[in-house]
Amino acid sequence: MAGRTIVVDGATWEVAPSGRVTVYGRDQFGVVFEQGTGPERRRRFTRYAPVGHRSPDAALAELSDRDLVQLFRQSQPAWTAPEAVYGAR
Repeated sequence: MAGRTIVVDGATWEVAPSGRVTVYGRDQFGVVFEQGTGPERRRRFTRYAPVGHRSPDAALAELSDRDLVQLFRQSQPAWTAPEAVYGAR
């Protein structure tokens, strides 16, 4: 994980690039939000198209916590996301 955390509706989530590579290369990348560990772990995924840095870690570092909360609100539960099937994380 990249080490970013955000608070959404009173719950703390860790944020990082999902690690899944697509045909879009550095034009967009997956973002994973994780809360908890083990069988209680919850994950959500979304895609992000960076405007500045193209490196996923650097692009996420550029975002404010408010921006990350917006991405979280656009994310989908892991059981509905293709990234979860490919063994992301």
